Amino acid sequence: MEPDLLTRFWNDLLGRIGGPMSLRFFLQPLTAMILATRDGIHDAREGRSPYFWDLFAQSGEPAGHLLREGLRAVGRVLTLAVVLDLIYQVVQFKTVHPLEIVVVALTLAFVPYMLLRGPINRLAQLWMRYRRPAAH
Repeated sequence: MEPDLLTRFWNDLLGRIGGPMSLRFFLQPLTAMILATRDGIHDAREGRSPYFWDLFAQSGEPAGHLLREGLRAVGRVLTLAVVLDLIYQVVQFKTVHPLEIVVVALTLAFVPYMLLRGPINRLAQLWMRYRRPAAH
């Protein structure tokens, strides 16, 4: 990226925080967290390893399959993030910057999901072990 393009990119991204439609900066990560909680608990019940660990360590399923599963799980949130940022750009800038759309959508939706699904799985596994009566 050339310096002017990079400067505009960062200014545009930072300007979104206090600009119109800023409520999405709370709703989209919240939705991703809810989905990560649902899927992390499901993983714990299935006895699967934490998602992020499996994705990179490839101890279980292939990484491509896991990545597609994660994208599918947050697909609606990603789609909503893309649509909302597209609307924001058209209203605010009267133009569309696709790279900014991708960065915002991934940051607001997919990253929180990826970071939370595994730890929630671990917590759910601990909770299930704690709640399970001891065998005599």
